[in-house]
This record gives sequence, C-alpha cells and structure tokens, in this order.
Amino acid sequence: MEPFPDIPLSAWADTKATLHRFEQIVGKVRLAASVRRNHWWNVPFHVTGRGITTRPMGGLDDTPVFAIDFDFVGHRLTVDVIDGRSVSFALPGRSVASFHRELFAALDHLGIHVAIKAEPFDLDDDVPFPKDTAHAAYDPVMVTRYWQVLAQVAQVLERYAADFSGKTSPVHHFWHTFDIAVTRFSGRKVEQGPEADPVTREAYSEEVISAGFWFGDRNMPEPAFYSYTAPEPAGLAEEPLRPEEAFWMPSRGSHLAILRYADARSAADPRGTVLDFLHSAYVAGARRAGWDIDATRSPGGVTDPLA
Repeated sequence: MEPFPDIPLSAWADTKATLHRFEQIVGKVRLAASVRRNHWWNVPFHVTGRGITTRPMGGLDDTPVFAIDFDFVGHRLTVDVIDGRSVSFALPGRSVASFHRELFAALDHLGIHVAIKAEPFDLDDDVPFPKDTAHAAYDPVMVTRYWQVLAQVAQVLERYAADFSGKTSPVHHFWHTFDIAVTRFSGRKVEQGPEADPVTREAYSEEVISAGFWFGDRNMPEPAFYSYTAPEPAGLAEEPLRPEEAFWMPSRGSHLAILRYADARSAADPRGTVLDFLHSAYVAGARRAGWDIDATRSPGGVTDPLA
C-alpha cells in the first residue's frame, strides 16, 4: 500500500461532515467521563489497528470503566464495559440523529449515564445532534481510506516525535478540529490574556511547536501537513522551509507552515519529505523562540545544518 493514499476532500466531503459529527458526539462523552489531564490530553482519540478509540474511561463514581471504539474496517461502533458486556451497532445508513440516539441507548443499556452538550462545535451549523437528520452520508470506502491515512500519518508523527527529548504530547486525533497532531513544549510558561477561554488558557499554558495533518476544511479545502509555533516569535515566516513546495500561510494573525498532501504524495520519498518538512518548521520556530535545540535532541535524532 502506498504511504499516503489519495484522499481529496471533494471525494468525501459529505461523508466527512457526517463522520465528524459522529466523532464529536463520542468525543464529548470522552470529555465528560475522563479525568482531566494537562493541556486537555485526556480528550482526543487515539488510532487503533482498525479505527480510533476513546481509551478506557469512567470508573471513579457509579460509572463503570468503559471504552468506545470506531471500527472503520467493519464500520461499526462498539461500547465495551470492563465486566465483559458490550453493545455494537453499524455506522452506514445512519443520520447524526440516529447515531446519537443509538449511542445513548447503548450507554443506558450498559448502565453508563453521561450528559453532554449535544450540539456541534465550530462546524457549519449548530443543529443539535438529536435533531440532525440532514447529515447521513457514509461512504465505507472513503471512511476506511480516512483511517488508513490516519494510521500512516500517525506513524510519521511518532517518528518525528522520537527526535525530541523534551516534553512531548502523545500523537492525538482531535475530534473537534478533525486533525491529528503531536506537540513539543519548551517548558517556559505563557501567560494568556484575559480574553483567552479556559480551553486555550490550558492548552497553550506553555510555549509549543505543534506538528500535524488535517483532511481539509473551509479554510483550506485540501489535505495538508502543518506546523505552528505558539506564541509565534517575530520573524517566523522569514525562516526557510523544506521542501521547496512548503510555504508559510497566514492564519488568524499568525502563520502556519504548510506542505500540501499532494506534494508529499508526489515526492520520491513521501515519508522522508514530510519528516524533513516538519523538522524544518520546528527548527524555524525553535530558533526564533530561543529554544535549546541541542539540549533537546534525542540520541540518534536528526542533525540539521540549519539548527
């Protein structure tokens, strides 16, 4: 199988919109039933050998330990409880309303009682999940392709993470923004302004350089790899990026380093090209922000003349 299968946004935009809402529903269950971690690391999904998982949660009150898994090969959702009980249902052919109803019926059957804010976050509409019958597209071929891309990208991000010996996040799949990312931390605290919401205040409580991939959205309608430094240091967008196809894109008053997925796919060494891009973006941010690059390089990690 090729390292990065083709997945143009236009080929599955309707399916992606439905699946994104399915994942937000389950993600909100994870948010409600898991112990809060620094930088909200408890909230995202992790990639599995057949899809994505919430990981085990609950167990600290009257809620049993349970996990919810999306199987994007068999196209089912499964809720498993620590005592061996399980409920599973098919994903194709469901509207968001049907998915929400079936999931909460399964949770209730298993004695799991979780309350969520049942409406989409930062999507194109605010129709409550129980009333959303418009989003019902589900192309199994493209959903499997989505998982295959996630799995391939996750391994590249794991390799990238291995070159840094400082504080690093797990490789996460974020259900609110539908991207997959890994974040490096300098260890220096950042004071957020009074306008910062609680999520931002905690997520960016330290200097970070984040690297990831998204499948395309209304701001950039094609899949791409990205990196950003926060807070953004002066002159970041003047730093060089590799390969030559990579570029800095203005975004919400700062800049994203961008490598289009199509450019990575067409390279002679797609994985190596992505790793080189992510490393060049890291060096750009680390140099401008004054990180100690040598002190946080893992043994055997990338040696870069630009560093």
